[in-house]
Amino acid sequence: MWLQVVHILQNSQNLNTKFFALQILESVIKYRWNALPVDQRDGIKNYISDVIVQLSSNEVTFRQERLYVNKLNIILVQVLKHEWPARWSSFIPDLVAAAKSSETLCENCMAILKLLSEEIFDFSRGEMTQQKIKELKSSLNSEFRLIHELCLYVLSATQRPELIRATLATLHAFLSWIPVGFIFESPLLETLLKFFPMAAYRNLTLQCLTEVAALQFGDFYNVQYVKTYTFFIIQLQAILPPEKIPDVYANGSTEEQAFIQNLALFFTSFFKNHMRILETTQENIAALLMGLEYLIGISYVDDTEVFKVSLDYWNVFVLELFEAHNQMEPAVTVSMMGLQAQMVPGMVDGGTAVKQRRQLYSGPLSKLRMLMICRMAKPEEVLIVEDENGNIVRETMKDNDVLVQYKIMRETLIYLSHLDHEDTEQQMLKKLSKQLNGEDWSWNNLNTLCWAIGSISGSMVEEQENRFLVMVIRDLLNLCEITKGKDNKAVIASNIMYVVGQYPRFLRAHWKFLKTVVNKLFEFMHEMHPGVQDMACDTFLKIVQKCKRKFVTQQVGENEPFVSELLSNLATTIADLEPHQIHTFYESVGHMIQAESDNTNRDEYLKRLMSLPNQKWAEIIGQASQSIDILKNQDVIRSVLNILQTNTSVASSLGPHFFPQISLIFLDMLTVYRMYSELVSSTIAEGGPFASRTSFVKLLRSVKRETLKLIETFVDKAEDLPHIGKQFVPPMMDPVLGDYARNVPDARESEVLSLFATIINKYKGEMLEDVPRIFEAVFQCTLEMITKNFEDYPEHRLKFFSLLRAIGTHCFQALIQLSSQQLKLVIDSINWAFRHTERNIAETGLSLLLEILKKFQASGFQNQFYKTYFLTIEQEIFAVLTDTFHKPGFKLHVSVLQHLFCAVDGLTEPLWDASSVPYQYTDNAMFVRDYTIKLLGTSFPNMTVTEVTKFVDGLLSSKLDLPSFKNHIRDFLVQSKEFSVQDNKDLYAEEAAAQRERERQRMLAIPGLIAPSELQDEMVDS
Repeated sequence: MWLQVVHILQNSQNLNTKFFALQILESVIKYRWNALPVDQRDGIKNYISDVIVQLSSNEVTFRQERLYVNKLNIILVQVLKHEWPARWSSFIPDLVAAAKSSETLCENCMAILKLLSEEIFDFSRGEMTQQKIKELKSSLNSEFRLIHELCLYVLSATQRPELIRATLATLHAFLSWIPVGFIFESPLLETLLKFFPMAAYRNLTLQCLTEVAALQFGDFYNVQYVKTYTFFIIQLQAILPPEKIPDVYANGSTEEQAFIQNLALFFTSFFKNHMRILETTQENIAALLMGLEYLIGISYVDDTEVFKVSLDYWNVFVLELFEAHNQMEPAVTVSMMGLQAQMVPGMVDGGTAVKQRRQLYSGPLSKLRMLMICRMAKPEEVLIVEDENGNIVRETMKDNDVLVQYKIMRETLIYLSHLDHEDTEQQMLKKLSKQLNGEDWSWNNLNTLCWAIGSISGSMVEEQENRFLVMVIRDLLNLCEITKGKDNKAVIASNIMYVVGQYPRFLRAHWKFLKTVVNKLFEFMHEMHPGVQDMACDTFLKIVQKCKRKFVTQQVGENEPFVSELLSNLATTIADLEPHQIHTFYESVGHMIQAESDNTNRDEYLKRLMSLPNQKWAEIIGQASQSIDILKNQDVIRSVLNILQTNTSVASSLGPHFFPQISLIFLDMLTVYRMYSELVSSTIAEGGPFASRTSFVKLLRSVKRETLKLIETFVDKAEDLPHIGKQFVPPMMDPVLGDYARNVPDARESEVLSLFATIINKYKGEMLEDVPRIFEAVFQCTLEMITKNFEDYPEHRLKFFSLLRAIGTHCFQALIQLSSQQLKLVIDSINWAFRHTERNIAETGLSLLLEILKKFQASGFQNQFYKTYFLTIEQEIFAVLTDTFHKPGFKLHVSVLQHLFCAVDGLTEPLWDASSVPYQYTDNAMFVRDYTIKLLGTSFPNMTVTEVTKFVDGLLSSKLDLPSFKNHIRDFLVQSKEFSVQDNKDLYAEEAAAQRERERQRMLAIPGLIAPSELQDEMVDS
């Protein structure tokens, strides 16, 4: 096909046809270049260069054919990635010389240089090997002087706007990596500042200045750059005063809006890298504070992307000030331990400097606190909000972008609070008083204020927090009293609930307040305004989780523990709640009862809590014993489902102490399960697949699923009670497992698989004797359901492999005892799992494979196992590693391959079949090397035998060093050209996860940074 490209380009008048031809040519250059003869490579190279020069030397053709020329430029850069510098060393000098011959040709040369820079420095990771990237960067660096001189020459000599813009755009691409000396030892910055006041070039110039601002350089250049900054501030003030920025953005042209976005990027880059040098003289300080004023103005712009840029910087800025402030305190402690003589001189100087910096920034920091309070994002917990029509609605979807923004703002506000608690408190109370007097009242203003108040929980010392919160709650309750209108009251109520839910430490320390708050929540549970009951139930659960011991302890002045009083009024409290809200309520009370240490009291509370559902359950079972048909009534089925859901909610919070309740209903529950199972099967058998979608069958299956969920929840929560497993598993064997095996596929519940996975994960080796029965009931029939394609029965897929993983991890002996046909079925199913395109199924399959490989390695059966399966597994893993659908599994693919290559050395029997190989190998490592070279050579005909052999030898030599092994595979994936440039972040996911864990440890060390409501119960409820 590609041999026809030149004829098409020369003869076709249709631009679309030319583009198709160029795409074919681009594909050949990217993937087959080195396979072409030298004369053909030179022919393509020269032809593309000639066409570009011909079209871009002429003003008319250059403008008319601009899209075509751009595509040709991209193809030329693809050629350069192969040929330059080794086989085309004159490229840059030739290009610079050509650029000086014509202004339009020069404009296109700039475009080529920009593309080249982007390909090497911006898009190279995952596209080229690490060695190739290093080589190209080095070449571009060494040739840059010529490019730099060309850019300055153009900017000083031309008046053509298109060429100036192209040159500025090229400079912008190069400035992120060029040697700093080029910037400061030439008139480059002065030239850029000359273009800044001109509206036509303002944005491009600002982008160039931002690239320089993002660079880090020593004090010598820093001092020079500060002069540029102060001159820039003078120019900027003449163009746009800081206070006008929000209005200009709101009403401005696209160009003006882009300018403010670019300003945000410039200031944040500059301050991150060069702020400290600005603090040195009074003249610089004025420019510094003016820059911060601009950035605060920009932060009020009503645009998410602009705000994100500013917010990220404010977070860094405030963290740096906080860390300096925080480091002073340990030094003071050391001086008090008798080391005063050595520590004081340096400490005082350092401490003074820190205080001076805090003083310097006190004005901007105060404005920043107000900004954070006014613009606080919506936290995850807030459930009733104002929709786009101005109505109050319950929020069900979680907006991830908003949540990320909230977390950054919350963190920033906590640092600001630590730097000056007094100012933080005063600004919040002042804004709250404006809500009360009506001066500043609006739903949004109250919401953002209360979200901000909630966000600083844990950052103050307890005494200050108590005083502050008493004033806040008092004012909010007053506001609720004086404000008219149900919608207004609902907004205030939701904010009261949100704020009190964020301060568990305060509630634990003030019983009367805690009791008042909970009783207020009970009042809200009767409020029919949309969302209020939901939020009341959710807040009740959140408070109980953090304060549960307070409710089972008899408090001073009370006649009985609060939980007892609550249980006495239970029916009245929940009278107006929907079923899902009642379940949340029951879960909350379960947490209270769980905190009771006296067994007799705890069992009595549980009995009282469950009396309503148990009464209804006994009534239904009693009627069913008279006539089984009662259980087919849809209202009765709904009642059964509701009772089971209530039990599940309590089991989830009460844990092992739920035993008396589940024992009471367990056998009746299995009887109902069996009956509903038979009813589902017969209905589907009679009505065909459509019957499974009827509301009647769906309702019956909901009861079955909830039964399984209840048992699984109890087993999962019943820690360290293996006797419970022994007691509950045998009665389930036929009603649950037997039913699964007997049923038609559409009637099998996937929860059966997850229930037995949970049971095996909990009781481990004690389940060994039951595994054959489980295997027999679910294995073959489930595989038949899920291996026909990758779409049907998605729930069964994941849960099946989770069950298999539980067996492989805890009952491995059962796998060894399988027949060879059964074991082959297991391994085939695992291979099938990790070939799946659904990420969690593929990862479960890979994790299970790795687990089984490790177990067989240590079992004494490794020779037989690897002789049968080594080559199959290696081939399957290489298949998913090198396709484009399984990138997220990269870490596990690498781990499996490393395990296989390391396992080879410990095997004492040959992996090869003597009858099928042409000659004998001296050892397994030699055989595996040969086999892998042939496997990959066949799979990647575009790679030479030398390249493949080098890769395989590299694998074997680096197998004991995981990072090297992993990087070696990354380079191979680039060379094999099977990975596209769009998204290779999954190849680096492991490194990203390690960074996240380091960040969490850092956050735990700063009070309030992880909210008290997010810490584990045992850490806070003491």
